[in-house]
Amino acid sequence: MILHVVLFTPKPDLPAGDRVQLIDALREAQASIPVIRRFRVGTRAVTGRPYDALARDFPYIALFEFDSQADLETYLAHPAHDRLAMGFYQFSAAAEAYDFDVAEVPEGLEKL
Repeated sequence: MILHVVLFTPKPDLPAGDRVQLIDALREAQASIPVIRRFRVGTRAVTGRPYDALARDFPYIALFEFDSQADLETYLAHPAHDRLAMGFYQFSAAAEAYDFDVAEVPEGLEKL
């Protein structure tokens, strides 16, 4: 399984209408790109543990799951992804994206 992880911080002065555009782009991508296995969004949970101080502070995450690398590539080439990516770049003060090839434990231990 491939995870596409986007961590982001909206611009502090982002108008409500722009926030709605970003949310709409997320919903459109989920609805129109059938290779997305699962899609979730969330807010950062700060635990007070030492690793909280080491991490960059991204208050939001968008997490996409795909069955394969080919499905991720299909998603990345889709026009709905283009609109979504533009929204992240336009409306975020900071954003980072990562892709991970994950497996269930113990099978995934060979990747270490």
